[in-house]
Amino acid sequence: MLTLPFTLILVNNYTKFYMKFGIIRERKNPPDLRVVLSPGECQNVLSKFPKAEILVESSPIRVFSDQEYIDKGLQIVQNLEECEVLLGVKEVPINALIPNKKYFFFSHTIKKQPYNRDLLRAILEKNIELYDHEVITNTKGARLVAFGRYAGIVGAYNGFRAFGLKHDLYQLPKAETLVDQQALINELKKIQLPQIKILLTGKGRVGNGAKEMLHAMGLHQVGVTEYLKDDFEYPVYCQIDASEYNKRKDGVRGNKADFFENPEAYESNFFRFAKVTDFYIAGHFYGDGAPYLYTREDAKHPDFKIKVVADISCDIDGPVASTIRPSTIADPVYGYDPIGENETDYKNKDAIAVMAVDNLPCELPRDASVGFGEAFSNYVIPAFFNKDAQGILDRARMTQNGKLTERFAYLQDYVDGKE
Repeated sequence: MLTLPFTLILVNNYTKFYMKFGIIRERKNPPDLRVVLSPGECQNVLSKFPKAEILVESSPIRVFSDQEYIDKGLQIVQNLEECEVLLGVKEVPINALIPNKKYFFFSHTIKKQPYNRDLLRAILEKNIELYDHEVITNTKGARLVAFGRYAGIVGAYNGFRAFGLKHDLYQLPKAETLVDQQALINELKKIQLPQIKILLTGKGRVGNGAKEMLHAMGLHQVGVTEYLKDDFEYPVYCQIDASEYNKRKDGVRGNKADFFENPEAYESNFFRFAKVTDFYIAGHFYGDGAPYLYTREDAKHPDFKIKVVADISCDIDGPVASTIRPSTIADPVYGYDPIGENETDYKNKDAIAVMAVDNLPCELPRDASVGFGEAFSNYVIPAFFNKDAQGILDRARMTQNGKLTERFAYLQDYVDGKE
């Protein structure tokens, strides 16, 4: 049964229901400048939902200043004790959790991440209702709010920056020093690329975010057959999905839907791309049981051509074998030695330059916050005022009344320390 917290106010003998949302100050280190609702989006929410109230916790680091919220008519406060629903981006430190509240943030617990076990325990002990952004979905299970597009945008930019550094071709400023996506595009338009082939995997939010940048640069897109067989006098790119870099082991023609339903029946067909690719952008989703795109043994093969990888998906020691650790915004590129299977200077002739920053949207915090907030106010906020008609809150609720909800009961052994 859905239960929603409301503030009751008696006005002229009529009871009015008000929902108080609080925008929390991000406290995780390293600092995250993003926010769930920008000042403009807060204003949109208040105009659409007269029974909504929004308080903003003061923050010295948020990409939107306190004054920008004040200019939109929002109230800045030092604590959010009076709010029922608290909205954040990254994990809230345990000592900052307010008991008996509803929280929205990326908890990084749904895959039983060991480093956040104590956080989930504390959420249960403090009788907090946790709604994880990652599991806010529609009835078909598709995510409704995410930063994936911006990971793709920044990841593609960072990849081109890494390509220039690896081959001493050009110098691009770091993405974090630029104000928005258009500024990134403007910088990319200044560079001159050689006759290279660029491969992009993934056609979801991340992959299509990266494609926006390739398209904005005016790069020519080609199909799989052309990409694999033809030579070009200009740089080209090819965007592929799971059905094109995997094939069924039994030889039967597969498709994307079949692959996601039966990943164990497939094996990688990626090496044919690796033989002709100079720069690889990994923007795919990798699921349990799926084959690796390329292995460490593949990377040792003399026909393996890839020398620069922008691994936006960033699964460590996973489907992209050269990604052996995440990199950082401060130091975004490292080298992978295919023969020694270890890290090396990315400038080395035989090294694969790897860009694997795992928090890419943080480099474009203003744009990322605006885009995320638009989705959040479109899909999530209405659920508080329409009795959760689409079941959005019900599906995303991980904890309630000090217990895991039925949907997330699989985490009980994780909470108990048995896994």
